[in-house]
Amino acid sequence: LCPIMAAKVANVGKALMSHTPAEAHAAVLKLYRAWYREVPSILEKFRLDVTVPQARQQLRKQFLRNKDVKDVRTIDMLVIKGRLDLEETSKIWKQRTHVMRFFDEFNQPQNKDFMTRFLNGSD
Repeated sequence: LCPIMAAKVANVGKALMSHTPAEAHAAVLKLYRAWYREVPSILEKFRLDVTVPQARQQLRKQFLRNKDVKDVRTIDMLVIKGRLDLEETSKIWKQRTHVMRFFDEFNQPQNKDFMTRFLNGSD
């Protein structure tokens, strides 16, 4: 390989932001705190019929969905996506329906039988 190609190949596996799992964990906690603080204003801006404790509970569930992720680069990618999502939500770049979808995702029970899924258009 030529030196230029070797340098490009070496940069592929580079960490996005964090170099250690502790740094990644700190970034996740910082993002969680930012979302946690922003919840009341998001509910007010979008005029949602959800209480602050319910919204914070859904936020916690969302973060806990990814609790088993151990790869630092994957954690960094999720943190970046979370920051972008927070910015889009707080600056009202999202529509009300996009924010409500966050709550509907957790509240709807999963239908197991084929006919119900078929009639709902899920299958």
